[in-house]
Amino acid sequence: LPICGTPYMQKRMWQNAYRTTVVCVDSYDDGVLTGRMYNPGLQNGERFHGLMQFLIKMEDLLDTLQFPQPFMDSRGFSPARGQAASAPVSEQRQQGERATFALKVLFRQNASWQGSVTWLEGGREESFRSVLELVLLMDSALSSGAS
Repeated sequence: LPICGTPYMQKRMWQNAYRTTVVCVDSYDDGVLTGRMYNPGLQNGERFHGLMQFLIKMEDLLDTLQFPQPFMDSRGFSPARGQAASAPVSEQRQQGERATFALKVLFRQNASWQGSVTWLEGGREESFRSVLELVLLMDSALSSGAS
């Protein structure tokens, strides 16, 4: 059995750091999500304004990390977007003014995402089976108590 101090286990733990993206929601006015996202694959984090921008930046990150691999190729009206891998996450504050989520996308099947999301302030973790379900879970947390 491998021991935690072995290079194999250290590599696995390093790879696991890329699986979680911290999503900091700074405002949620009239249903418009604004904030930042942090992952070791992003040099200084990424700002987003609106749900569409968040989802596209998150999908670009997953494509860049090549994890999880998509079950099917993305389709679109324009050529595929590409993004270079970046340095580790900066030491910026990784807490949202409104709410903070730890997002783990484990699978990309049926042109959607599956995984888990943890609402850090609420101390709750839920699994999601689609991007729509993820969005509804985040909306529920943002609407119910993260003021």
